[in-house]
Amino acid sequence: MAEDLEGRVAIITGSAGGIGKALAEEMSSRGCYLVLADVNAELLEQTAAELREAGARVEARGLDVRDAAKVRELIEGTYRDLGRIDYLFNNAGINVCAEIRDTSLEDWNRLIDVNLRGVVHGIHAAYPLMREQGFGHIVNTASAAGLIPAAAEGAYAATKHALVGLSESLRIEAESFGVKVSCLLYTSDAA
Repeated sequence: MAEDLEGRVAIITGSAGGIGKALAEEMSSRGCYLVLADVNAELLEQTAAELREAGARVEARGLDVRDAAKVRELIEGTYRDLGRIDYLFNNAGINVCAEIRDTSLEDWNRLIDVNLRGVVHGIHAAYPLMREQGFGHIVNTASAAGLIPAAAEGAYAATKHALVGLSESLRIEAESFGVKVSCLLYTSDAA
């Protein structure tokens, strides 16, 4: 039987579709209050409407995780308004499928800004609050590409490998504060 999450609060970035939407559906089915965030505001509102129709308690916020101030505003505002943050799913991510020789500096910067810095922005805002409250769970979406090399995914894999290392290190540091850290690894077949 799935754990009852009634009264708990989850923030999920990149939640308009794909893995983020699936996480939102699962968390809402367990009674969790959801704060969904995505750069695609139109698709996000459709997802939120579907979840509300199914009985979920949902807030939807347009958010570009590259903007540290906006990420902080969302997380601190949620904490202030709801009194807690139980889960932060740093799920927003992008991919550029290209061999490294064909990956432009612009592509590298976009991948690093969204896939790595976006997660850092979430952690930087939420982790101190979770430490203060003495509980919480940060889940960073990486990919099997962060562990297993593949052609035409070098830049993407570099960002996802960084997330694996970041998550493992933070897990060790956060444990004594009652904060859990996980790294979600998936394959393209599961996405």
